[in-house]
Amino acid sequence: MAAALLILLVMAAVVAGLNPNRAAFSWFMTLRRPAWLSFERWIPLIWITIYACFYASALLAWQSGGSLAIQAGYLLLLVLVQSYTWLICRTRRLANGTRVGFAGWAWGVALALIVLESSRSAALLLVPYLLWSPVGTLVTWQMQRLNR
Repeated sequence: MAAALLILLVMAAVVAGLNPNRAAFSWFMTLRRPAWLSFERWIPLIWITIYACFYASALLAWQSGGSLAIQAGYLLLLVLVQSYTWLICRTRRLANGTRVGFAGWAWGVALALIVLESSRSAALLLVPYLLWSPVGTLVTWQMQRLNR
């Protein structure tokens, strides 16, 4: 029970700490997006699902004898994922989002492979992020072209 609460509190702290302020996020929301991005209203639900999977994956990895190093790997993944919008808004450069999006995906693949050794379920719970992340990175890359 203590691990479940600690993981949840760390996740909440990272999300709160790397959230852009309203003015910066308003700027981000005014940027043009690709015409094919017709499902944007569903993106918050997609991310809620991904974060729930992160939580469950980290908890399963811990329960299967995961070390603090593996939990640090989850923390790094969370920081990379959460810093995407924060970094774009802070620097006003979409290219930074493309870079951090790719870095997050690459680290997610590595973490899934590491976790797979101790918990197949924990690794499988990272798959939604690994499938979604390239879509988000592609959107950001295309937004660079639309918002020069």
